[in-house]
Amino acid sequence: MGNYISSQTVKKVIEINPYLLGTMAGGAADCQYWERELGRRCRLHELRNKERISVAAASKLLANMVYSYKGMGLSMGTMVTGWDKTGPNLFYVDSDGSRLKGDIFSVGSGSTFAYGVLDSGYDYDLSVKDALELGRRSIYHATHRDAMSGGSVNLYHVTENGWDYHGNHDVGELHWEYQDENAKGMQ
Repeated sequence: MGNYISSQTVKKVIEINPYLLGTMAGGAADCQYWERELGRRCRLHELRNKERISVAAASKLLANMVYSYKGMGLSMGTMVTGWDKTGPNLFYVDSDGSRLKGDIFSVGSGSTFAYGVLDSGYDYDLSVKDALELGRRSIYHATHRDAMSGGSVNLYHVTENGWDYHGNHDVGELHWEYQDENAKGMQ
């Protein structure tokens, strides 16, 4: 059986709550189900404890939930990011229940293309504008070069006030925009 892409426009970012985001790589159904379940449990945490769950606790909760299904065919590689009392945080969680904290991750079949752009352009002191453009360009390269990575770039910026959505960008349009930039740079 070969690969099947049912949609090039699936939104690969799941808005868990106003302060937490999750990404999807792997099986869309697995990622959507478990991240929605995470959102439900994060809300229960808020109601019980009268405070938001930390990003670390949310990612640990997700890792623990999927670990109990280890070896049962889940296909999931996700990033959980957000802002809490400790500041901005980013965690990688996969379908085996592995969990890593980091500053920069790229997940999925197109991640090698994204890492090529991220590694050459990432700097801790990037302006918000430059960071958004680096994110847009790296996701463009992942989606344009890898057929399994979708056809659009959804861009978010996480701040202490929550996440801000910076739009959906069509990879086909970005391709021509970047080609025009390259052509102008060669003149």
